[in-house]
Amino acid sequence: MRRPILTLTSLALLSACATVSPEARVRTKLVEAGIKPPVAGCMAARMVDKLSLAQLRQLGSLGGLAGRDMRGMSIEELAHRARALQDPEIVRVVLKAGIGCSIAY
Repeated sequence: MRRPILTLTSLALLSACATVSPEARVRTKLVEAGIKPPVAGCMAARMVDKLSLAQLRQLGSLGGLAGRDMRGMSIEELAHRARALQDPEIVRVVLKAGIGCSIAY
């Protein structure tokens, strides 16, 4: 009886480790948008600390990005698109993180 419980507990803990963090998802999306990996990592860390999961989901659902080559996207363009979400907090956080991280890297 004890062995099956231990096995199930181990599997549950292992599956929890396999989930991708919100920061990793944000970083990946920013890199896919053409932002340099060190800048994207810096921005993701700051954005995840300042935005709620709902706001991060909103940001991830920006229209007009699917199927578009975004390698040349600037922080300014990303902020411009974020304004379409009509959430000033998202725009503020994206701009602040983008400018700070671009200067740092």
